[in-house]
Amino acid sequence: FVAFTGSVEGGHAIQRAAADRFIATGLELGGKDPAYVRADAKLDHAIENLVDGSFFNSGQSCCGIERIYVHESVYDRFVEGFVDLTYGYVLDDPLKPETTLGPMVRAGAAEFVRGQAAEAVKQGARALIDPKRFPRDKAGTPYLAPQVIVGADHTMRVMTEESFGPVIGIMKVKSDEEAILRMNDSRYGLTAAIWTQDEAAALRIGDAVETGTWFMNRCDYLDPELAWTGVKDSGRGCTLSKLGFDYLTRPKSFHLRTVA
Repeated sequence: FVAFTGSVEGGHAIQRAAADRFIATGLELGGKDPAYVRADAKLDHAIENLVDGSFFNSGQSCCGIERIYVHESVYDRFVEGFVDLTYGYVLDDPLKPETTLGPMVRAGAAEFVRGQAAEAVKQGARALIDPKRFPRDKAGTPYLAPQVIVGADHTMRVMTEESFGPVIGIMKVKSDEEAILRMNDSRYGLTAAIWTQDEAAALRIGDAVETGTWFMNRCDYLDPELAWTGVKDSGRGCTLSKLGFDYLTRPKSFHLRTVA
């Protein structure tokens, strides 16, 4: 059995190599995890948790939030609050106690995310965070200021391509149905989240979203009692829970019959 966490391309290579020897695989690959903020969401809670879900570990979390869809009736208030909290981060050396946002894993990864954001702005989106407010931000280094992109759409890489860094695109939607369409418009399906006070709506929408894990009023979270799995290009197999153990084992049947 081969377990792999990494890129989609790496997963395909491992799957092909393992297939020749009939070796089973468990693959956790890329993601572009979405969140949907409904009109009835407790907005302060949603903002606080989604800022953290977007920028935790400088956005370098396998189940971090990478795109957000907000109902038009609360969109402006959500974006304003999101930007305010984002400016509260302190980007610096992670060994300093006052630091709340550290560097990316390497300078090349930071440049990739910078490129996504710059390309979106060139295509007509707006970047709401001034990097000058984060003195440690510097091209050619792994230090990258968090960025919030609005006016984006699904023709832009920042909304469709895995970022794995501190950038988030926020789009306005008119209905649950539009939110479902937007969330499903992705090659990935690892996790997705909804912020709402209506549990029935959360279950209904969750059934329609193509994802391995569905969260209500939380994100970027693991429960060891629940299976961890992805759909589409986010991988195959599962870990955690009893199902995770089952996936790592092979059943063997014993048919015993005593004869008098």
